[in-house]
Amino acid sequence: MTNNNNDEFVFLPLGGFGEIGMNAALYGFGPKARRKWILVDLGVAFAGPELPGIELILPDVAFAQSIRKDLLGLIITHAHEDHIGAIAHLWPRLGCPVYATRFAGSLLEARRLSEPGAPDVPLNIVEAGDRIELGPFSVEYVPVSHSIPESCSLAIRTPLGTVVHTGDWKIDPGPVVSWKTDEARFRAIGDEGVLALICDSTNIMREGVSPSESEVAVKLRELITSATGRVLVTTFASNVARLRTVAEAAHEAGRSVVLVGRSMERVVAVARECGHLNGLPAFLGPDAFARLPRDRIVILATGSQGEGRAAMARIALDEHPGVKLAPGDRVIFSSRPIPGNEKSINAILNGLARQGIEVITDRDGLVHASGHPRRDEVQQMYQWTRPKLAIPAHGEGMHIAEHANFALKQGVQTVVKATNGDLVLLAPGHPAIIDEAPHGRLYTDGTIVVAGDEEAIRERTKLAFAGVISIGIAITSKGELAGDPDVVLAGIPAKTSNGKSMDAIVDRAVFETLDTMPKPRRRNADAVSDSVEKAVRSAVRNVWGKRPIVHVMVMVV
Repeated sequence: MTNNNNDEFVFLPLGGFGEIGMNAALYGFGPKARRKWILVDLGVAFAGPELPGIELILPDVAFAQSIRKDLLGLIITHAHEDHIGAIAHLWPRLGCPVYATRFAGSLLEARRLSEPGAPDVPLNIVEAGDRIELGPFSVEYVPVSHSIPESCSLAIRTPLGTVVHTGDWKIDPGPVVSWKTDEARFRAIGDEGVLALICDSTNIMREGVSPSESEVAVKLRELITSATGRVLVTTFASNVARLRTVAEAAHEAGRSVVLVGRSMERVVAVARECGHLNGLPAFLGPDAFARLPRDRIVILATGSQGEGRAAMARIALDEHPGVKLAPGDRVIFSSRPIPGNEKSINAILNGLARQGIEVITDRDGLVHASGHPRRDEVQQMYQWTRPKLAIPAHGEGMHIAEHANFALKQGVQTVVKATNGDLVLLAPGHPAIIDEAPHGRLYTDGTIVVAGDEEAIRERTKLAFAGVISIGIAITSKGELAGDPDVVLAGIPAKTSNGKSMDAIVDRAVFETLDTMPKPRRRNADAVSDSVEKAVRSAVRNVWGKRPIVHVMVMVV
């Protein structure tokens, strides 16, 4: 690779910096006006109740669209939704080749086949250790342990230096499925010289090292083999190592495994195709539940994060059509709550408790291990790679700040605390934030992707807060009412604190407004609509303390 004096090596995160989830980051190389780019990951975050009607949050890729002709490829580090979940929605805006390991590629393809209208993305399958040559970039896939198979860090080489982009990783001597983190390869890359380390910050606040999957396996085996009734294990569908551990323990205890949840069924199918579940008996579907004795079944179910449409939420309410639990059964939450999900998870725990079912969580024993590194593991990564520059990734503000201080203590010369939209100059010269690019959020609203500032989203939030009043009025050409107004209240209390009917208050505001308007003005539909809207909103606010959305439709007949 050759270099000229005008070349710059830059980094531009579009998601995942200052937040956990929605990972997407651009690397650019070349003169400012003629840069070539690669995109690493394209993931989602999951919307909460503050965004009614919205399921997924996507990174705004407007800048990536603007450099589409110079975008050489989308490189996937691993198959978690916060790294690949936006591809089906946003790839058509980018149109570049996609590179992924077999497991990630197979999951993307399985989704395409199961979702009508999903784009046919051009997938290029790579193996751990492969190098991809894309213009000025040479990208090496370096194997790492994580909570999903075939995860990789990236060594991104350019004429101006090498960046190690860790993605999600940990150091696990017994990962159960897939590969271990390749210490020797990271040390060799460090010996070559590393310009920058862009590293996972998720567990930077936690001391020590993350427990191994093999340690979790010991505890799960103990809990499954000692159970006398049914056992249900709920975990992340993508954690194939955990699924394998449960299946092996079930086999040892003479139990059959029943899968409940479409996402888990899809992951299991791909994992078997890729060889990660070799040697295990076939799993059964929910229809097998009724015919298996209580002491001969282990259920693997989705919904460990309290998702309302997943299996666990219905089982906890005793409303699942195929799975019914009873006192004496054991439910193991082999997961840890994602921040923000605690309330919905507690609802499930309470529902199970009311049914007299034994519940075991990570508070009761080692039934879950994070897929992210704690401080001692991050320290080892710095020792292996010895970067000149550190850019903390995959974390909220407090994680980024803590990681920045930690990196300086490891002897790193420079730390840049980048957030989404910051254009960071990596080389030549002193690394720094030099510009800001368009960035933000997109939302999936049903089958439509909408902008983060979409008026419909703001209105829906208002509706959730204060309801809506719809009023239909027909007026003759002489300004007389052609019948009684039609009034519909939705999301509005039926009575005021004094017991007065809210319908009556709205009706009074409508009639008083019409009665006090001059007839010439009543012949103007827009004037009537505006006056009635203001009067009704004011009247309701006076007795309720909230401003509802008021829609007035006036027809002149």
